[in-house]
Amino acid sequence: MKIISWNVNGIRAALKKGMAEFVAEENPDILCLQETKAREEQVELPLEFGAYKAFWNSAEKPGYSGTAIFSKEAPIDCIYGLGIEEHDREGRVITLEYEDFFLVNVYTVNAQDGLRRLPYRLQWDTVFRLHLNELAQKKPVIFCGDLNVAHNEIDLARPEANRKSAGFSDEERASFSELLGSGFIDTFRHIYPDKTEAYSWWSYRGGARQRNVGWRIDYFGISPTLQDRLVDAAILPHVLGSDHCPVSITLR
Repeated sequence: MKIISWNVNGIRAALKKGMAEFVAEENPDILCLQETKAREEQVELPLEFGAYKAFWNSAEKPGYSGTAIFSKEAPIDCIYGLGIEEHDREGRVITLEYEDFFLVNVYTVNAQDGLRRLPYRLQWDTVFRLHLNELAQKKPVIFCGDLNVAHNEIDLARPEANRKSAGFSDEERASFSELLGSGFIDTFRHIYPDKTEAYSWWSYRGGARQRNVGWRIDYFGISPTLQDRLVDAAILPHVLGSDHCPVSITLR
């Protein structure tokens, strides 16, 4: 089973940049998107999406945030958001329940320039972690998406220059450590603990992507009970269409 996660930075823009062809070529069982920036009725999906059941969680604010999941198998249940109104206005979480696991697609809050949204970001992290932990008491969990944090120095090209930047603050990194420590495995680092220059996001400025001056902020996390099923975890930097590239896992 292949699951792909991708922050598309606008699904309508990504569809114009080859996203449908990518989906047809990769043929994932489940596709999780973040930052869709659209409501379902605003998007005309091409034939490549015909095999999928769609689940959308859009932000109240037009053209902002939002998540979507496309699944070949119909889930047992779908939960939108975290069940707390103040955290659910931006369409950041979708949870699907399958027979063997929960799948959680997330677009985590950005702390923003000057870390002005950091206090809210840390509140969000706590509520999201509790959501995952509650699910994990019932069955194994897979979470994926744009977590908006580079966990360790190996996960970004210029750690020294970004010590107090959004996505690499001590507080955000510690919060992500707490998430993993509560019972989850960072799949990419589990398989490739020492792999360097493996990034999933690049600034549009200064030719960062061409020079591979990037950050790894897109993840798949799994419950330890799924570890034996994990075949591979991949980052696909050759896939264009967004300032992020897709990431994926394959399970047996």
